[in-house]
Amino acid sequence: MKFLEGLIKPCKKKLDYEWAHRAEEVPYKNSYEALTMASIIEKETGKSIEANLISGVFIHRLSINMKLQSDPTVIYGLGKMFTGDITKKDLLTDTPYNTYTREGLPPGPITMPSLISIRAAMHPTKTDALFFVGKGDGTHYFSANLNEHNNAVRKYQIK
Repeated sequence: MKFLEGLIKPCKKKLDYEWAHRAEEVPYKNSYEALTMASIIEKETGKSIEANLISGVFIHRLSINMKLQSDPTVIYGLGKMFTGDITKKDLLTDTPYNTYTREGLPPGPITMPSLISIRAAMHPTKTDALFFVGKGDGTHYFSANLNEHNNAVRKYQIK
């Protein structure tokens, strides 16, 4: 247990520091919600340079009452039921963590986020983008409307 406490204290100290220095516009009620968002950013980010922009997309979605629609939250919620390829059925399977079926943040973190993701959650890039799709190289294509997003999905995801 001492080993675990030794890990938790430095993480909590960093989280508390980042929380105290967060941007004014972040909508979290507390640092636990920020940690939850950081965990989603962690799982969505292939290249850390995009973390603040991914954070900005999620904050933008929250600001207009749009669901987060994050695949990693669906996968986490499915647990051992996840087969390795996310399906439409998976997206529609309601769990407390499914951000396709539920509004707002899930009830807790889905992974231990890096300091980069924590900082990104606390300092999102202001953006008009509402969507992003992986380009297959660890980066994403960001778009502000569904039509542009669907075109990017066809270009980068559908083979």
